[in-house]
Amino acid sequence: MRGPLAVRGPLAPSGVPVARSRAQRFDEFVLDAVEQLERRFAKELDGVEFAVEEVPDPERSHGSDEVPLGAVLLPGREEPPRVVVYRRPIELRAVGVSELSGLVHDVVVEQVAELLGISPDEIDPEYGD
Repeated sequence: MRGPLAVRGPLAPSGVPVARSRAQRFDEFVLDAVEQLERRFAKELDGVEFAVEEVPDPERSHGSDEVPLGAVLLPGREEPPRVVVYRRPIELRAVGVSELSGLVHDVVVEQVAELLGISPDEIDPEYGD
């Protein structure tokens, strides 16, 4: 962005949404989705890590030819289970902030459902709306 609103200062202090980067805004969408789910599934999600990565690791098998939007990494010996959301593939599929927020929420719900072994509709009755 260019112009007076893109520069931090009296017109756009650091707390104003204009001052956030796309990555920061994306991270906030993921945090919002996780917080909603943790309210209902606190016990089940205890110890689960949530992460945002730019793109999927090409070395990791994702089980299909499509570019994944998220993944569940099952724990190793010393590692907790991890839900990963891929920022760039999701951003490329969303048009506008509202659609991006909804898609991020749906991807987080899908990954948590996979981790817990239940359907996304059981995780969030509004899934996909």
